[in-house]
Amino acid sequence: MNDQSLALSAISKTYNKGRPNEVQVLRDASLTLDRGEIVALVAPSGAGKSTLLHIAGLLDTPDDGAVVIDGADMTRLGDRARTAARRGQVGFIYQFHHLLPEFSALENVVLPQLANAVPQGAAEARARELLDRVGVGPRADHRPAALSGGEQQRVAFCRALANAPSLLLADEPTGNLDPETSDQVFAALMGLVRDTGLSALIATHNAELARRMDRILRLDAGQIAAA
Repeated sequence: MNDQSLALSAISKTYNKGRPNEVQVLRDASLTLDRGEIVALVAPSGAGKSTLLHIAGLLDTPDDGAVVIDGADMTRLGDRARTAARRGQVGFIYQFHHLLPEFSALENVVLPQLANAVPQGAAEARARELLDRVGVGPRADHRPAALSGGEQQRVAFCRALANAPSLLLADEPTGNLDPETSDQVFAALMGLVRDTGLSALIATHNAELARRMDRILRLDAGQIAAA
């Protein structure tokens, strides 16, 4: 089995190509992520970290370069195959939780599993297990509006891991929280990732949080280097 959950090779991406407002965001950016590894991605605002994460997670395509997940080249997959890979192999966490307001915490974690054809009973059992792990189990039947900001983001973590992906991509997952809540929520995320053994690439501006991960990579001027 390949020991890398993610390999990005010479990724380049330019927006508005050939126009006066052309912007090259990524220039031969490369990185690897080993199985079970948690890596911080730090970058100045506007450096292209969201673009990099979207390409890594098959939400966007590079102009050049290769995206390999679990040893399989995903670069030229068709839309249907990319969607299937995203659902089964990749989990996303954003700065804002984006929970569905009309559904409970439990239902928010169940729904992505139903989309992957998991039976209702098994999906609910998986959702309760994840919510219990991050301390939100007693609030499972509450809708997002009745949860604190930290609780909402923990539910978002559980939703991202609902389908047991091998790769987690997070874009400033605690950036919308106060420092104390941020620390608590990040600890919950780290525990969840370690317990499940998946790999994670986490973009953050928080230097203290970055130092708690296995490695730090810096994205600047479209390229990636060890920090």
